[in-house]
Amino acid sequence: MSDDKPVILTCAQPTGVLTMGNYLGAVKNWASMLDDHDCYFGVVDLHAITVQYTPAELRRNTLSCVAQYIACGLDPERASIFIQSHVTGHTELAWLLSCTTPIGELQRMTQFKEKAAKLGFKTSGENDVKFTHEGARAGASVNAGLLMYPVLMAADILLYNADKVPVGNDQRQHLELCRDIAQRFNNSHSPTFKIPEPYIPKSGARIMSLQEPSRKMSKSDENSTATLFILDQPDVLKKKIMSAVTDSGSEIRAAEDKPGVSNLLQIHSSLSGVPLDDLEAEFTGKGYGDLKRAVADVVISAMEPVGQRYKELIEDKSYLESVLKNGAATAQKRAYKMLAKVYRKAGFVERPR
Repeated sequence: MSDDKPVILTCAQPTGVLTMGNYLGAVKNWASMLDDHDCYFGVVDLHAITVQYTPAELRRNTLSCVAQYIACGLDPERASIFIQSHVTGHTELAWLLSCTTPIGELQRMTQFKEKAAKLGFKTSGENDVKFTHEGARAGASVNAGLLMYPVLMAADILLYNADKVPVGNDQRQHLELCRDIAQRFNNSHSPTFKIPEPYIPKSGARIMSLQEPSRKMSKSDENSTATLFILDQPDVLKKKIMSAVTDSGSEIRAAEDKPGVSNLLQIHSSLSGVPLDDLEAEFTGKGYGDLKRAVADVVISAMEPVGQRYKELIEDKSYLESVLKNGAATAQKRAYKMLAKVYRKAGFVERPR
């Protein structure tokens, strides 16, 4: 890792198989960051336990997530790929930062209120959020980890003094809180943390549901035919694409009034590199069936090598362990350096050597 390059930190929860939306909207573009940045890619298993989970499934999903990232093009020789719980400092810094973060700021986080609502809890008030248990599912509770999630996320970012953080719209509020936390600490203890900026990639396709093209493609979609997964078998990919919702009329063009066709064209263009205008010209006079078959061919051609590489990786546990060992060592070196600086600013006695 070079001290001359800006640092980018990207973290993701190990929540199963990546979708085509994840791949084209984020992961495919991460490889383009490696030349100009020092990149740290963290699989945040500590974040994953804020909701009910199965330990064996978490362990399996964590290794699977690492294998998928590498299969999709992340080079462990050019970036640090690590598991959050393997690096000392994330939870330590989170505790310190939590002691400077007003609880009201955490209660007002949109994601916290949305997740509480899914458990049946209702929130009221903008500045003084209160919970009512009316309608809450039997045995449901809002755990403290769910509330503290954004502080741990802030610690993840600030522990590496990251210059930039790729974030989706659902995490922008958390990044703003991270910036506030960093600025508050800097004002109280002298400049310590860089104020991280959101990283906006040069290109990143927004891939929509195959069945409801007004919504983003999601791995949690109850309709199994709506989502393409990067590890789907070729016949499954083709079946899903051939059943994709299209639009009225027969013209193949990318337009707001043709969300289904636009989505298929976007998937094709993102994988093939053919501009949308050229694709529209190519499919002039052809039908939706022709478009779907062409999209299926492009998707299968792009995903088969990913699936094959993933199969090799997931069966080579010793290789994955070596990647994670090296990644954690690189991340730990940076984390210890930052943690020592923060502890000194906070007034802690230096640990005897």
